[in-house]
Amino acid sequence: MKAPSLPNLENYVPKDTIFVEPAENSHMGLSVPEVIFTYGNKKTHIKKMPYIFPNLIKAIFNAVISYRSLRKNPAQAQKKADKVFFQNLENYARELGCTNIGYTEVSREYIFKNKKILFKYAIVLPMNMNKDKTNQAPSINAGKEVWRTYAKLGSIVNHIARFMRERGYKAEAGPAVGGETNYPLLAQKAGLGYIGKHGMLISKGNGPSQRIAVVYTDIENLPFTDSSNYDWIPSFCEKCNRCVSQCPAQAIYKETKLLADSSHQHIDYTKCAIPFSKSMGCSVCIKECTFFKSDYDKIRKQVI
Repeated sequence: MKAPSLPNLENYVPKDTIFVEPAENSHMGLSVPEVIFTYGNKKTHIKKMPYIFPNLIKAIFNAVISYRSLRKNPAQAQKKADKVFFQNLENYARELGCTNIGYTEVSREYIFKNKKILFKYAIVLPMNMNKDKTNQAPSINAGKEVWRTYAKLGSIVNHIARFMRERGYKAEAGPAVGGETNYPLLAQKAGLGYIGKHGMLISKGNGPSQRIAVVYTDIENLPFTDSSNYDWIPSFCEKCNRCVSQCPAQAIYKETKLLADSSHQHIDYTKCAIPFSKSMGCSVCIKECTFFKSDYDKIRKQVI
C-alpha cells in the first residue's frame, strides 16, 4: 500500500515562475503520509486507514485547491496593507478556528530541499487540537483528531488566501499536509512558541497540542511578530525529559542532535512512524508533555 499522492506546486504555475528557493543546507521534507507509509507498521495501514480516510482525503483536496487557486491571485497586487486590513485578517482567522497568528519572513533554510514557495513572507496559523481527544492517546480517537485538525487547517488557509485576494493581495495557501516549509520552525521564528524535545511547537494555552499551516504573501509591511518570549522553554525541557521517557518507540533523543549545518534533530522519524501508524496519529508525546498537563505560567515561574 503506497502513500497517497500529494500535489506539487510547480505543476500549477507557469514554467517561467520565479520561486523562493531552498538554501544549500535545507533538509529534505517528507509529508506525514509519506513517513507513515515508508517507515510505519504496514500491517496496520489497511486496518486503521478507514478511520482517518475522510479527513485524509479532505486534507489532500484542500492542498489541491490551495494550488489551483493561485491563478486567482491579482495581476496587479498591492504590496502594502494598513492596520485595518491586518485587524480584519486576524479576526477572520480566529473566527475560522485559529488560536493565534504570527508574521515572519521565511528563512530559506526552512524551505525543504525538494520544495519551493512563491513569496518570502509568511502568515503562520496554529490551531489547537481537542484536549479531551488528545488525552485518549494512543488511540484511534486521538489519531482522528490529528487528521481532523489537518483537514480543518487546510480549509482555513484557503479561506484566508481568498480573503486576501479579494482585497487585492497575492497569497499562497500552504497546505497543512505536505507543505513546502518546516512549520514548527516558522512558528517559532514568528514568536508563537518554542520547539520542545519532541519536535512540536510548545505555546501558551494548549502546550504542544496544535497543528500549524501558513499563508505566504508578498505584502512588504507585515507586522512581524518575531520575539524571544518563549526561549526559556529549552532549559525546562532539558530537565524534564518526560516526553523522552514516555515515547512508546523511544524515538525522542534525550540529547538533541546538532547536525553539521548547525540545525537540530529532535526525533528519529523512522521510529516515530511505527506507533504513529498504529493509531494514525500517536500523540503520546503531546499527551505526556508537561506543558499539556500543567499550567504554562506556573511552569514559567519555576524557570524564570
